[in-house]
Amino acid sequence: MSPTPPDHLHVPRSVRRAGWRRAVLFVAVVGVFVLAGGAAAFAQVPAPTAPVAPDLNTVLNNIRNWIMGILALLATVFLSIGGVRYMVANGEPGEVGKAKDSFRNAGWGYGLAALAPVVVEILKQIVGG
Repeated sequence: MSPTPPDHLHVPRSVRRAGWRRAVLFVAVVGVFVLAGGAAAFAQVPAPTAPVAPDLNTVLNNIRNWIMGILALLATVFLSIGGVRYMVANGEPGEVGKAKDSFRNAGWGYGLAALAPVVVEILKQIVGG
């Protein structure tokens, strides 16, 4: 029979989950404020007579920029979630494993974001741009 820890060292699962939920909520709120502040700082009114995309290269470059931005954003979210999970895991092997999975997913996201220019170059070759 294994010894049980004293009651003053045992943290109930409901308390750990409440802490986890607070941490995720905090990261989400901070993320929203960061994204909202950045979007307002760079807001511009486009010229009404200027064409949106003068040629195919511009369109493909815009697609590349969007892909890279979205993938980097998602990877950063996974990295943040993984960090919070790792801190809140409290040595629990299952939670540490989930945190490591989030770190791995973030790595995949950053890797794909880095490969987005290569994918756009392949698309340019395919469509002849």
